[in-house]
Amino acid sequence: MIAGDVVRLRRRLDWRRRPLRGRTVVVTRPRDQAGSFVEALRDQGARVLLAPAISFQPPRSWAALDRTLGRLDRYDALIFTSANGVGRFFARLRDRTIDLRDLKGIEVIAIGPATAAAVEERGLRVAAVPEDYRAEGIIEMLGQRNLRGARILIPRAEVARDLLPRMLRRRGAEVEVAPVYRAVPSRAGLTEIRSALRRGRLDLLTFTSSSTVTSFARMFRDAGEARRIKRVPVAVIGPITAATARRERFRVAVVPRVSTAPDLVRAIVRWFRSSPSGTPRGT
Repeated sequence: MIAGDVVRLRRRLDWRRRPLRGRTVVVTRPRDQAGSFVEALRDQGARVLLAPAISFQPPRSWAALDRTLGRLDRYDALIFTSANGVGRFFARLRDRTIDLRDLKGIEVIAIGPATAAAVEERGLRVAAVPEDYRAEGIIEMLGQRNLRGARILIPRAEVARDLLPRMLRRRGAEVEVAPVYRAVPSRAGLTEIRSALRRGRLDLLTFTSSSTVTSFARMFRDAGEARRIKRVPVAVIGPITAATARRERFRVAVVPRVSTAPDLVRAIVRWFRSSPSGTPRGT
């Protein structure tokens, strides 16, 4: 056997050992955020169907954010709750020709490592990241601080949970929420998902936000089709998304201990490895 044949044989054997080989996984994450997640699943052998359930658009109005950008020096803290919010906020700074130095002296808090990385890629230092990558984690992290009179800016989605600003205000902070994007329902990839559903070829649905759950559920208007899609096991990024999925009557099977996309992939691999050989498909 020549060297090239050996390499090809090793590659085939390696592929056969991949834990998600033969599994079809649906990714509902927005297309511009799905790349690394999709590649990680494929690296584990999965066949990935991309069906972005939402797309990101500018807010209906920039007025709230633009008001804050004109008086950045009054804020004590800036809280980012998503990497997408980071990108949209800094893009608006650039559009308004506002210098990063105008953010000097403002403490920056990021909800998780991906959000922190997005901030630091743009040249700003993140002061704090909570251990629990949710609004609850930020509130707990700030638990020992005196927030009375603290002025906090939160650039985020147009529609989002009210928990963080509400709890910060309850503790005496002056909180301004400025929409920097909105999530718009998308039906991309629906034809391919329906085809796989009819053939019983879906093994797992994945959701990385509550908005993707809600939008994906609304894609299936036929009652019979809706029942079939909700029999497919679901992997979600964290407890908030899990709660939304359960409200929509999806079968939540996988929730990672840490709410990041890499941890979600690892949890999916563990779940499939622990499933008995020949476990029936979701449909």
